[in-house]
Amino acid sequence: MWEQIRVNKRNSVILLGVMGVVLCGLGFVLGIAFGGSRDAGWIGMFVATIIWVVMMLLSLFGGDQILLASSRATPVTADVHPQLFNIVEEMTIAANLPKMPKIYIINDPSPNAFATGRNPEHAAVAVTAGLLGKLNRDELQGVIAHEISHIIHRDILFVTVAGVMLGAIVLLSQVFLRGMFYSAMGGRRYSSRGRGSGGGDGAQVLVMVLAIVAAILAPLFAQILYFTLSRKREYLADAGAVRLTRYPEGLAGALEKISGSNITMEAANKVTAPMYIANPFRGRSVSHLFSTHPPIDERIKILRNMAGGAGFKDYNAAFEQVTHRGGVIPRSAVKPDETVAVREGAKVTKTETPKHTQRQVGDIMRKVSGFTFLPCSCGLRLKLPPNFKSRTVQCPRCKRTHSV
Repeated sequence: MWEQIRVNKRNSVILLGVMGVVLCGLGFVLGIAFGGSRDAGWIGMFVATIIWVVMMLLSLFGGDQILLASSRATPVTADVHPQLFNIVEEMTIAANLPKMPKIYIINDPSPNAFATGRNPEHAAVAVTAGLLGKLNRDELQGVIAHEISHIIHRDILFVTVAGVMLGAIVLLSQVFLRGMFYSAMGGRRYSSRGRGSGGGDGAQVLVMVLAIVAAILAPLFAQILYFTLSRKREYLADAGAVRLTRYPEGLAGALEKISGSNITMEAANKVTAPMYIANPFRGRSVSHLFSTHPPIDERIKILRNMAGGAGFKDYNAAFEQVTHRGGVIPRSAVKPDETVAVREGAKVTKTETPKHTQRQVGDIMRKVSGFTFLPCSCGLRLKLPPNFKSRTVQCPRCKRTHSV
């Protein structure tokens, strides 16, 4: 997938440039609006350029930590969820990555996941507690393989840069609009005590209106650009995941369970939404223009139409059959003579009840929060919060005393 990697690197540079132009243009208009002259506009552009350079450096060298922090992701050890670490290690080896990504868990009952970072040497995978509690091993492997594919394709660099730059544009816009609101309120109180405004300068009013329009449209334009460029990469990551796991049904089943959840992610926002494997905003009607992901039903159909094999050519054939469009995989990555056989899935011995799944999710969230689990011989597990101070605790069922 060298062609895709090259495209993502080029898109990252283009996006940095375009968002820089948007940010500088917004700074110029806001400078005129506040300063009342073209010289003030150039000062505003200079300030916006400094903000752009700082945000660019932050996005390249610390953007992953910003996005992880804004998503409330917590770094965890293998003790919290050994199976997750085992699967990430498997997929790291299968993908021939130079280094295993850092692993984070988001304490959220909604099933979802994302990858971030700037390259395979500096990457991280974050999954929600809801995902870990609701998926079986094959399904979890499919999701992790999907995120590892984003790392291989350098999607993480593009999304990290875009997310931080978009956040800067949205923040600058919000600061201006809120400042305008409070300034208008203050001006209204002043004019009510004074003798009247006398009509004001019409040109200044026009500039202020243009500044408000620019402050509204700039983040909207940046979001459209961000969302439009983020859809194709999901198909490519699905194809890469199937090739790594050799089991299309694993990812298809995971996407089905994720789409079937009606829980909206509390930690997600408009900037971080495109990072996730599926749209984190459940139950919200989003137009195709503003959609951060391709239709999930379409993705599932493509995966379940890959009966012939798990290679890129098989994904392309299924994609064309389902969407009636040309293949999505770059020609350089498709080898006509390549054969990747679909493996057998692990046998699921029992179907877990919603109550058991909810308990699993709750336990994972407690582990991430630092709870201590003490098993009692009566079969009950005592769950002690991190601020528990006593050195002993009594089992509420059998009344045995345990040392902490």
